[in-house]
Amino acid sequence: MTGHRHDHAAQGRAPTGLSAPPAATDPRQLWEQRYGDGQVWSGRVNTTTAALVDPLPPGRSLDLGCGEGGDVLHLARRGWHALGVDISTHAIARARQAAADRAHKLTGTAAFHALDLSADDDAWDRLAGSGGLDLVTASFLQSPVALDRARILSRAAHALAPGGRLVVVSHGAPPAWAPPEFADDPARFPSPQDELDTIGARGCATGLRVLIAEQRDRPATGPDGQHDTLVDTVVVVERL
Repeated sequence: MTGHRHDHAAQGRAPTGLSAPPAATDPRQLWEQRYGDGQVWSGRVNTTTAALVDPLPPGRSLDLGCGEGGDVLHLARRGWHALGVDISTHAIARARQAAADRAHKLTGTAAFHALDLSADDDAWDRLAGSGGLDLVTASFLQSPVALDRARILSRAAHALAPGGRLVVVSHGAPPAWAPPEFADDPARFPSPQDELDTIGARGCATGLRVLIAEQRDRPATGPDGQHDTLVDTVVVVERL
C-alpha cells in the first residue's frame, strides 16, 4: 500500500502537501519523514468521505492511505470492521495508538497495517479475504512523488464484494495558495472522467456501476489564514 494522505484537509484546512516540493523521491522515505515529525492530522474523519459512507450499512472496509486512522476509526465507531493501510510505519503506529485510546467508543473493529500496495499484489488477497470488501475508501490518495495510483485503485475495485463500493475523493483543482509547480500541473488534479479511467470503470463490460462522478465545492482556510473554495473530485462505483 502506498499511503499518501498528504492532502487530507479533513476539516477545511489547507492541503499540507502543497507547501513545497519534496526533498525525498522515494515514497516510503517521504512519508516516514512526514509522519516522523509528529502528528499530522486532527484525527477527525474527512467530511466529504463521511457524507458518502455514513448512509451505508456496516460491513468490511479498507481505507487506502489511512494516515493516522481518522476515517478508519469513524467507520469502526459506526459498527464497521475497518482496516487501514499506509506506507508509513510512523502513521500506522499512531493510528494503532488512537484505536487503543478510543476502543471504548468503537462498536466495530479497527486494524492497521503498514503496506505498499503498489508493490505487494499478494496483500490484496489477504485484505479482501474470500468474500471481498464491502467498502474501499481513498481520500486524497495523491502524491508529489511517484505513485502507481491506477494500479492501486483498479485492484481496489476488483477487491470489492458484489454490491461493494469504492469511494474516491481527490483534489480536483489547486487552492489559491498552491505554489506554481503544483498549480500548473493539471495531472495532479484529476477530473471525474480521469478518475473513472484510472479505476477502469468506464464502459459496460467493467463489472462496475458508476453511482457518482462529480466535483463538489467546500470552503477552506489556507496556511496563512487565506479563505478559498476547494474543489473535490468525487467518484463512487459499485461492484455488480
